[in-house]
Amino acid sequence: MTGGGRSMGRVLIRGVKPALPAEGVADRVVDVSIAADGRIERVGPAIEPQAQEMQVDAEGAYISPAWADLHTHIYHGATDIGVRASDAGLARGVATLVDAGSAGEANVEGFLEFVTGRSTEEVYAFLNVGSIGLVACNRVSELTSVHSIDADRLLDAVDRHRSVIRGLKVRASHVILGDWGITPVRVAKQLSRIASLPLMVHVGEAPPLLDEVLDLLDEGDVVTHCFHGKRGASIGEDDRLFQAMVDAAGRGVRLDVGHGGASFSFSVAKRALDRGLVPYTISTDLHQHNIAGPVWDLGTTMSKLLNLGMPLTGVLEAVTFHPWRILGLGERAAGWLRAGTLARFTLFRIEEVSLEAPDSAGGRERLSRFILPRYTVVGTEVVEASSTGHEALRSRRDGARRENDR
Repeated sequence: MTGGGRSMGRVLIRGVKPALPAEGVADRVVDVSIAADGRIERVGPAIEPQAQEMQVDAEGAYISPAWADLHTHIYHGATDIGVRASDAGLARGVATLVDAGSAGEANVEGFLEFVTGRSTEEVYAFLNVGSIGLVACNRVSELTSVHSIDADRLLDAVDRHRSVIRGLKVRASHVILGDWGITPVRVAKQLSRIASLPLMVHVGEAPPLLDEVLDLLDEGDVVTHCFHGKRGASIGEDDRLFQAMVDAAGRGVRLDVGHGGASFSFSVAKRALDRGLVPYTISTDLHQHNIAGPVWDLGTTMSKLLNLGMPLTGVLEAVTFHPWRILGLGERAAGWLRAGTLARFTLFRIEEVSLEAPDSAGGRERLSRFILPRYTVVGTEVVEASSTGHEALRSRRDGARRENDR
């Protein structure tokens, strides 16, 4: 790249391969020129560079719409699990971040001021139905009794901040709800209908039972942690639950990976994929307890699904078009590489590797291909990107080889 890491003027991206279909683009390798206002000016082979123009030599990298992570925790400093948006965002190939329930109605104003208002990334939120959100995650439950939910204040917060709040979030597992069971999910679903927003449900340890949860959900709602391997509640050990998940997906409930530190099993995911059950979105559930592994970043999670058998186009749609649609931004999809559209790209390459990666359930899988972000482009801002997961797994492999050589 010439001209430095960021640009305030024109940008020319040279030699990229569109990784997803793009309206009006038929060439296998193209250049992309971006005007000073951040909008795509021209797409085609061998565009002549102009003076005072930043040039990004992609060296044959792929170009896709900029990645979006539908499930993160980026309310840094206000919850005990939040990471900074910058740790999950542009430097990792991700331009759009969704915080999934860190904030409730009692502390959402701080999220808007200190996260949304100060991030270079595009940030949205799924508002926790529990008023306090995840202030002390899994130490102080946000849903202990009827007093944990204030419907009036929650709906008022949604009405004030619809530009940022794009859904509601409820955690439906015994660790959170204790003996309260399915009732908080019922309340959350009713509030989501009143607010005309999708509901994201964290599923995990029963009760409540997974099929109870799925029966409540409508088209457009989201089940996150769809491939967890927790005993007694996993689609990987119960064909009836597996069929319930298939039926839910069939009526438009969106299945989200939400890898997390305890919510993704290679064996469950592989079984589901082999039987045709494919996640609608791939997300990280990134937070302080998994950013140093087993999650690391979105590219690492994408690579895991790629190696389990999802096609590259499916993996990319699950971090671009599909999360956009959930967020109400679906109009972006058709024109992502069209002249006149605001530039939003991730440039990446696929590296042939031999790296052993962990899930969050004690399993391991050897990866032969890794999706490595190189640049994130938003308007005329060009940010060099990398994968901390790739670096960590490669370092572990090299360290193990040195031990074996002794």
